[in-house]
Amino acid sequence: MRRNHRAAVFTATVLVGTLFAAGCSSSSGGKKSEGGGADASAGKATTPRMTVAMITHAAPGDTFWDLVRKGAQAAAAKDNVKLVYSSDPSAGNQANLVQNAIDQKVDGIALTAAKPDAMKDVVAKAKSAGIPVVGFNSGVSDWKKLGMLEYFGQDENIAGQAFGQRLNQLGAKHALCVIQEQGQVALEARCAGLKKGFSGRTDILYVNGTDMPSVKSTITAKLSQDSSIDQVVTLGAPIALTAIQSLSDSGSKAKLATFDLSKDLVAAVQDGKIEFAVDQQPYLQGYLAVDSLWLYKTNGNFSGGGTAPVLTGPAFIDKTNVASVAKFAANGTR
Repeated sequence: MRRNHRAAVFTATVLVGTLFAAGCSSSSGGKKSEGGGADASAGKATTPRMTVAMITHAAPGDTFWDLVRKGAQAAAAKDNVKLVYSSDPSAGNQANLVQNAIDQKVDGIALTAAKPDAMKDVVAKAKSAGIPVVGFNSGVSDWKKLGMLEYFGQDENIAGQAFGQRLNQLGAKHALCVIQEQGQVALEARCAGLKKGFSGRTDILYVNGTDMPSVKSTITAKLSQDSSIDQVVTLGAPIALTAIQSLSDSGSKAKLATFDLSKDLVAAVQDGKIEFAVDQQPYLQGYLAVDSLWLYKTNGNFSGGGTAPVLTGPAFIDKTNVASVAKFAANGTR
């Protein structure tokens, strides 16, 4: 599996390095507006201007999606792409945003399939309209069935298994896996993989990831009730940083590890408050999703042969290697 992962990342690296950069447009929360990306001053590709819609299931305030969007903006700037970004955590609303993009006759759509069933009809409509659709971040088990052209992300179940095996090495016996959105396929797959790879006991705790005070109190209550929990596993950087407070408030001696990175989370790894993090490289996911549509439109290129995802993770970050990613996290690219 490691060899396959490296090959996929190499494939992704080969695909992304061609032309130079220019402005893009972006928005959030289902509303659309134009604005420049970080690399907007570097010049434009000479290919005709095209429009790409990126639609995600991002919840308001989740910093993970800032990295995705920044990568997408960088690719759009390089490729002379007008990027229209929108998001909604509601699967039905997300599907409506995809339909809006189809109605506007965009040149390509990049979307996350956190709730695959909700995306089935609109992806089919996009294909019927001749609009290529790529998936990223969520839906690694469903993108081919949905009829998407390509997929960029990590295999969440395998990442979860690797996470569990690492906990075995660290001597953990009782893990609490905290899911911030019930029914979200990527998050559920992480905990399912963890349970498969971990030789100890695994409990699942659902929290409302859009309400951090509630997240804090729910985790605190669980840890106070069960002192046998010696490992907390969170599935996002904001949840992990909140869980640090829960561990303190509950007096629990459990360790904490997480999926996903942010600048603040990197600092917590450096400080020893978090044992390790699994990085799926959201900046790269956003970048490749947009760049792949430009490559397909311009050259007819597509990666993975239409049958295999391009893997962007998992990569384990701990005290031994966190310094090597800290400067990139500070820049908002890891």
